Amino acid sequence: MNVEKRKNILGWIAVGISLLIALLWTIWGMLENFHEGWYASSIWQNLFLMLIQYIPFSLAFILMPLIAMRWRRMGLIIYIGLGIFCAFFFAGASFFVTYLMLAIPLTGLGLLFFFGNAQPRRLAVFLLTVLPISLMIIIAIPNIIRIQARLNDGDFSTRLVDCQGQPLYWAGRGPGFPEQGVTWADAQDACTHLSADGTELFEDEQNLWRLPDIEEAVRCQTRDGENAGGTWDAENETANYLNTPDKESPIWDSYSEIIYYWTGEWVPDRENYAYIIDYKGGIFKKNMLYSPAYQTFRCVKVGERK
Repeated sequence: MNVEKRKNILGWIAVGISLLIALLWTIWGMLENFHEGWYASSIWQNLFLMLIQYIPFSLAFILMPLIAMRWRRMGLIIYIGLGIFCAFFFAGASFFVTYLMLAIPLTGLGLLFFFGNAQPRRLAVFLLTVLPISLMIIIAIPNIIRIQARLNDGDFSTRLVDCQGQPLYWAGRGPGFPEQGVTWADAQDACTHLSADGTELFEDEQNLWRLPDIEEAVRCQTRDGENAGGTWDAENETANYLNTPDKESPIWDSYSEIIYYWTGEWVPDRENYAYIIDYKGGIFKKNMLYSPAYQTFRCVKVGERK
């Protein structure tokens, strides 16, 4: 095998690995972007958040190969530098994650580009740019259409929701429906001390509100202004819907980063874990001490049947 052919093989191995990584990060980033992101009313704000938070790794594995193919030494320096950065930044992680998954593969990829020479280069550039960007567009279009069609009536006061025959009041914006992440215990405590109108917390327990149980949360979810027909299979721990819920009124605020609510039920076989529900109606187990910005609660109380 002559030298040029060997360089071509090495170069295309590097291109193939980079393309695979870029595509995988594109799929993950875009799906996450439209699951927990893309909540602002401004499209420019949404695009900015997508670029800096959800697809930077995808873009990195598009740009770095292009640089490495055009300027080999610079590319090698970038890959090795990124490998060293990962070794220090993820120093607390396991050897497998820090070195075998990050530092060593990045350095090896840089060496493949340095000693390789993928030809024809235009084809390599085309694949590295057009395929990931096309995939972004393919994922984005249906999700943007879905999000633009969300029902948001702007009413975040206390809402009475018909949960398949059982009316439930959902607390309005305030101490019973905050916009920041809280732990499960703080959520429980807030509901216990919440005033009858849901506007303030009293020092003494009121016991008028509570966190919804799983079945209530599932049965209350809506889509396009109609009940989503949710049922909870406790034995299999699965929520099933006639129509997949979305981040819509009256349960959710589509212009908020909040995508999870605590339920009032804890996980029996896992210490310090409770169940949460997301706006798509999924039920998950989360550590009770977990309080990211996108996870909060909304207190409920039983309403009168008509």
